[in-house]
Amino acid sequence: MRPRRSVLYMPGSKPRALEKARTLPADALILDLEDAVAPEAKEMAREQVCAAVRQGFGKREVIVRINALESAWGEADLLAVAAVGPDAILLPKIASARQVHRAEQRLSHVPQAGETQIWAMIETAGAVLDLAGIAAAGGRLGCLVLGSNDLLQELGGTHTKDRANLLFVLGQIVLTARAHGLAVIDGVHNDIADSEGFGLACTQARSFGFDGKTVIHPSQIAPCNAAFAPSLAEIAAAQAIIAAFALPENRDKGALAVAGRMVKRLHEKAARKTLAMAEAIAAL
Repeated sequence: MRPRRSVLYMPGSKPRALEKARTLPADALILDLEDAVAPEAKEMAREQVCAAVRQGFGKREVIVRINALESAWGEADLLAVAAVGPDAILLPKIASARQVHRAEQRLSHVPQAGETQIWAMIETAGAVLDLAGIAAAGGRLGCLVLGSNDLLQELGGTHTKDRANLLFVLGQIVLTARAHGLAVIDGVHNDIADSEGFGLACTQARSFGFDGKTVIHPSQIAPCNAAFAPSLAEIAAAQAIIAAFALPENRDKGALAVAGRMVKRLHEKAARKTLAMAEAIAAL
């Protein structure tokens, strides 16, 4: 189990930002070669990011977002980044499973790619319509990442505080990811100064079942980590459920009362997952 509570975007064209990322408590880093990099800086950013990945980022999970495979830089990005073996390569502007298969095929010819996963951005109408097909691509695919900014722009929509216009997508992306055994990360919250709104977005995302949230500023990391981590109360409740089912008189029972609440074996399984996540977070 790998915590992905906070997944921080860092521009690949800024060496100081890449260096600062090594000091930040984000669970994962997305070193960005796409939106955060101007066209004239694409090749320079690619070289800087590859060098940074070789150097490493400690225990943080390292993902590189390349340019779209159909762009002038995508193919070169994919091969160069694969050669330095990050934890994952994030594919933007996915519209169908065909693009995932194309990246998979390219990576099969790069020995250094090793265990590098493919992550897919869900940020187009086509991706939402083909969620099941994309999630079923298999192979290296390990995570779906919501790109709400691009998606809303394509839809002609606007950002709202309650994200009511995205509720369908939020539900579908989590449902589809879980059906195919994938991790799933929520989109960014653009207003860095809106701490209240960010907190509400994190709470909403966790209630849907997201593993974590992409963030765009260091100030968003701590509240994001707190929102997606098991609370002390949740840990205590999980320990109580596991202890109750472990009692000799309860070992053959499928359901029992714990602290005035009826719990089943499925709750014991969830409790073990909660404790495993707490241990994984502590290991960071």
